[in-house]
Amino acid sequence: MPPGPGAPLGLRVPTEELIEQFSRSSGPGGQGVNTTDSRVQLSLDLGTTTALNDVQRERVLGRLAESLSGTMLTISASEHRSQRQNRTAARQRLARLLRDAVVPPVPRKPTRPTRGSMRRRLEGKRLRSEIKRYRKRPGSE
Repeated sequence: MPPGPGAPLGLRVPTEELIEQFSRSSGPGGQGVNTTDSRVQLSLDLGTTTALNDVQRERVLGRLAESLSGTMLTISASEHRSQRQNRTAARQRLARLLRDAVVPPVPRKPTRPTRGSMRRRLEGKRLRSEIKRYRKRPGSE
């Protein structure tokens, strides 16, 4: 992965850390669809990979938490008829996911409340104080 925000030196995942599994793909493919293992499942353990430093690892694990099984990220690719093209597609999808997850969060820029929101807030406070004032016992007014 080329250098970018969150990864100034870029990311390089060693091929030894990638786990590839092949299976039969559903969908079109003619006579070879039942005999070729063209579907690719690419897995990477984000908890132990050497491609990420501690800050990047924490950020990636937090952002991809819904799609992880423990710390294992698994990507399937079966849109192409050839195994080679599916392997390339899975690796590109993994790189895109890691690139998007490594980017540091953009700090929120504080803004002033709008005139309408301030007016609505004050109106709500005025109505609430009237409700509480009417709950009091009638005094010697």
